[in-house]
Amino acid sequence: MSDEKKSGQPGKGLYEWVQALVCSVLAAVLLFAFGARVVGVSGDSMRNTLQNGDLLLVVNSLLCGEYRRGDVVIAAKPTFENGEPIVKRVIATEGQTVDVDFDGGVVYVDGTALQEPYIRESTYLSEGTAFPLTVPEGCVFLMGDNRNGSRDSRDPELGAVDTRCLIGRAVFLLLPGKTAELGMREWSRIGRL
Repeated sequence: MSDEKKSGQPGKGLYEWVQALVCSVLAAVLLFAFGARVVGVSGDSMRNTLQNGDLLLVVNSLLCGEYRRGDVVIAAKPTFENGEPIVKRVIATEGQTVDVDFDGGVVYVDGTALQEPYIRESTYLSEGTAFPLTVPEGCVFLMGDNRNGSRDSRDPELGAVDTRCLIGRAVFLLLPGKTAELGMREWSRIGRL
């Protein structure tokens, strides 16, 4: 009897295969629409942590929870850089006070000098924001790791960024861009951020 069932449904295997494929594609679309996305880095503001052309896996804002100091985030503010997404690091969150000693190149949060092994060079460029600055409620203060080659929250045009302007948190470097120093991809950079 089982041979008769098999021969009576010749397209069943193909149907199951197509159904599995459609479900897989739908799951991937839902994941990347609501859970995560791939974002490319454009520019040198995050050197040496990130390079121009890097591809990042970004967990969407709805799923990544509270933002913390040190998180690498993607932001898009309509009045800054024509609303194009930017990649920066969270330096301070709401209620914290940021101060910068531009002569010494040191960033302070709540009176404590930050230990920042990820920056390319010390912070000497002010960009016009008056310090000290207390981060408003619902906002974060962002800076690029290439401090003297980054337009960030030190620029009054961006300022403290409302967390509703954050697209998400970068969690993984998927594909490295060519490094500025070597002009080639450093595959060893692939991994968690």
